[in-house]
Amino acid sequence: MTNLLIHSMTEFSDIILGSLHAAGVRHIAEVGAEFGGTSQQLAAYAEVTGGTLTSIDPAPKREFIDWVAATPAVRHVAAPSLEAMPGLRDIDAWVIDGDHNYYTVFNELRIADELSKRDGKPLLAFMHDVSWPCGRRDFYYAPDRIPAEWRHPHSFEAGVTIGNRGTLPGRGFRGAGQFAVALHEGGPRNGVLTAIEDFINGARSEERPLAFANVPAVFGLGVLFDASAPWAGKVANIVEPFHNNALVATLELNRLRNYLAVIEWQDRHAA
Repeated sequence: MTNLLIHSMTEFSDIILGSLHAAGVRHIAEVGAEFGGTSQQLAAYAEVTGGTLTSIDPAPKREFIDWVAATPAVRHVAAPSLEAMPGLRDIDAWVIDGDHNYYTVFNELRIADELSKRDGKPLLAFMHDVSWPCGRRDFYYAPDRIPAEWRHPHSFEAGVTIGNRGTLPGRGFRGAGQFAVALHEGGPRNGVLTAIEDFINGARSEERPLAFANVPAVFGLGVLFDASAPWAGKVANIVEPFHNNALVATLELNRLRNYLAVIEWQDRHAA
């Protein structure tokens, strides 16, 4: 049934690759490879520009592993993002689609920002899953990696649905053992978008303003960049038409409601 739901960052390829080109990016770091669809697009871009792609994922799918084995220009770091990122250098842009929870995303952005400052690079980051269901609710692939004080009560079997801040036991959109969801939506330190907002509030300054665009489609794409960068205007021109676009958001909500209806139908007939 997963083929009924588009969910990959590859759907944003025009926005991401166009922004990379506008910013003159050569060296890219990717967090979260999964099957490698986005990785292949980024690698092709890096090859054309004479750049590099470093892909961080502790447990990608076999398709990605096989592809990397045949693509020596791509460096795969098989470690969690917060362990692997500090060892990188000279990264021009970050493409983040890893563990979708506040603690991980906030610290991924913190590390990316620190490395960008160290290397004299304007910050440019693309982040997936900034909309429902992860925007205001933590999802955990590996809860044990999250410090207890940052980890919300969660379940690997419960599911979520639009308009319900709680969870549904064995129903709704769920990981079925593959990932856990926080038992409540909203509140402090909960969700990807909350992490981005808190990072921006703590990191922006008059000397280094930060701009953020929210593309409300395919679970949401966030584009965060240094508004004082020489290329900032070009990137803004690419992302601004999609930022909080009401029509795009309506289409996404309709898509999600239809998919949730399919899940509900499947659950009824499986009972």
